[in-house]
Amino acid sequence: MPRGDKSSYSGKQKRQAEHIEEGYEHRGTGKKEAERRAWATVNKMTGGGKKRGSGRGKAMNKAPARKGGRKGGHSRARSRGRS
Repeated sequence: MPRGDKSSYSGKQKRQAEHIEEGYEHRGTGKKEAERRAWATVNKMTGGGKKRGSGRGKAMNKAPARKGGRKGGHSRARSRGRS
């Protein structure tokens, strides 16, 4: 399988990457960079492409997706009313 081939990903992973990519583009990231970041986030959350076989279910780590919304903007100290 050549690098960059997305055939081993599930439909859910592809949808997740698409939504994450749209979010990056909305915030002004270029198309190629947004796609790269989106797939990196999906890989970090799910552990890569879909795996076959019984007993392979693992909990999804959603922390990488949540981090993106908090990463930019003002500091936490200022948002709590401290200076």
